[in-house]
Amino acid sequence: MRTKKLLSVILSGVLILSLAGCGAKEAKKDNNIIKVGVVGENTEQWEPVIERLKGEGITLELVAFSDYSQPNQALQDGEIDLNSFQHKAYLNQDIKDRGLDLSIIGETIIAPLGIYSNKIKSLDELKNDDSIAIPSDATNGGRALKVLEAAGVIKVDEVAGYTPTLSDITENTKNIKFVEVEAAQTPRLLDDVAAAVINGGHAVDAGFNPSEDSIYLEKANGGSDNPYINIIVARTEDKDNETYKKVVDYFRSDEVAKVIEEVYKGAYIATWK
Repeated sequence: MRTKKLLSVILSGVLILSLAGCGAKEAKKDNNIIKVGVVGENTEQWEPVIERLKGEGITLELVAFSDYSQPNQALQDGEIDLNSFQHKAYLNQDIKDRGLDLSIIGETIIAPLGIYSNKIKSLDELKNDDSIAIPSDATNGGRALKVLEAAGVIKVDEVAGYTPTLSDITENTKNIKFVEVEAAQTPRLLDDVAAAVINGGHAVDAGFNPSEDSIYLEKANGGSDNPYINIIVARTEDKDNETYKKVVDYFRSDEVAKVIEEVYKGAYIATWK
């Protein structure tokens, strides 16, 4: 009799723990918190989205990463729910390099690359053997070379497409040297090089107004085939999540477009306007 009573107590305890575990899972599931990975400090465009979702009982948290190499892996590993920091070309390259299972769920902005300098006011002032800093990752580095080509500094092999490397340079009349660094570090080299090719967001973080302070600004092509359109990304298994789709819809709004125009002054351009 005593044994049966003891067994009953044990089973009751197991049942209580089991129900508690289920409750914890349900609480987590119903928490309605969406974590979005971003890079840099320029996040004002997310404020209308955060407020609108808040009115529906959904909390959107921005998780800041220090450089481009982190948010896709964090998304793959489940540390965040979405990310919004990269263009299509970067995502495609990262998927190829790391074997990630991620998908685009919406387009956001174009962030034109600019060429900046503390030493010259025009690219015509570049001297023989001067140095230019460019991003070190394959896609932004290749994009920087294409910008320099458009500006008349170099020529690159057409076969390389939109991601040429230094070995694809076919003409460099001034023997320009290229210093490759992580994209976020390019503004810090301005005192050491003749010029630097800087991503729009990092230029804003460094205190620049791209439309006024750059000595050359990339021409932004908003066509759907533009590999440099920025995107919101989810794990492929979550690409049809209705709440995540709502995040995309609320981002692509008149309120966000107004913030982008007023705050970033050419550093970002809304793709839906």
